[in-house]
Amino acid sequence: MRLTPISRQPSSPPVHRVEGRHVFFRAGTSVLLCFIAEKTKEDKNLPPHYGSGRLHMAFEVAQADYEVWKEKVREAGIAVIHQEPWKGNYHSFYFHDPDGHVLEIVPEGMCGQGKEILNAEC
Repeated sequence: MRLTPISRQPSSPPVHRVEGRHVFFRAGTSVLLCFIAEKTKEDKNLPPHYGSGRLHMAFEVAQADYEVWKEKVREAGIAVIHQEPWKGNYHSFYFHDPDGHVLEIVPEGMCGQGKEILNAEC
């Protein structure tokens, strides 16, 4: 996955990078791991880990920031390809990264907590 103008903003600097293999970003209280598939599927020390085809990733943002992120995406020249209404008066929006993967922004709380996520429609 290549980086979009959104992911290159100073608010999300890489926390770890190995040129030609991977880059990791802080994502709230977690870390988003981005690997170069051609390198990691040949790994001899770790189990191979990679994806192929159009991958989907969702990023949760504070409800108050949902529209802000939609505007950031549009201001970066990236088209919002779909907006989905969900139960509970939630909405999410989708866009492509430069490699055609589908990225989604969801408001906090949409997918529930703990066991609730198993029953969520997200």
